[in-house]
Amino acid sequence: LSAYFCFLMSALGVTAGAHRLWSHRSYKAKLPLRIFLAAANSMAFQNDIYEWSRDHRVHHKYSETDADPHNARRGFFFAHIGWLFVRKHRDVIEKGRKLDFTDLLDDHVVRFQRKYYKSSVVLMCFVIPTFVPWYLWGETLWNAYFLASILRYTISLNVTWLVNSAAHMYGSRPYDKYINPRQNTFVTLGAIGEGFHNYHHTFPFDYSASELGLKFNPTTWFIDFMSWLGLVTDRKQAPKEVIQARKERTGDGSA
Repeated sequence: LSAYFCFLMSALGVTAGAHRLWSHRSYKAKLPLRIFLAAANSMAFQNDIYEWSRDHRVHHKYSETDADPHNARRGFFFAHIGWLFVRKHRDVIEKGRKLDFTDLLDDHVVRFQRKYYKSSVVLMCFVIPTFVPWYLWGETLWNAYFLASILRYTISLNVTWLVNSAAHMYGSRPYDKYINPRQNTFVTLGAIGEGFHNYHHTFPFDYSASELGLKFNPTTWFIDFMSWLGLVTDRKQAPKEVIQARKERTGDGSA
């Protein structure tokens, strides 16, 4: 349970934080929530908020080209993890320089996390998940470290990478059949709502990254709950009539 709690927290640091808040500005979050999401993002240990959001904006702008940091047209392995083993393609660097990231550095929470990123990762990703179970209920340091820290970290990395690989290669395209990103149920379950990827690339500004309703999207539920608490405002959504029109115009007819 402790490991799963850390998994959910680190996942939210990526999905609700680096992705939907800082990369896409799909909603606004007040300071206490931004601090929580920054801490959770450090627990995820997937690069600091600025670097993660920078790469993700380039990915959306130049998806499936050499300027895409994890171009899925180079194969599953490259999109999943191989892109981290090699130097960035020159197009990623050159075209990425043309995008504006000043809004990220204008957020003092982003600047603070970036400045102290290595220390925050050691604390949030490894020390706290290991020592809390040991201190509070007498778990062995061995179990706490390898389950709540290492295993949880490994799983969270791979479910995030599946959004870049599997969700760009396998599944349906009900919103736009002319782009690679797909709706992938398996990825949705693992990445707490990020697998509705054909929708997300069609309407990247939508805070839910999916059509609202009864579909499984814990990240959206979290953002909605934070809104109920008054910590979230200005949630952006694609109008239903626009979504339906897009389905009829460019969808593959699967939904």
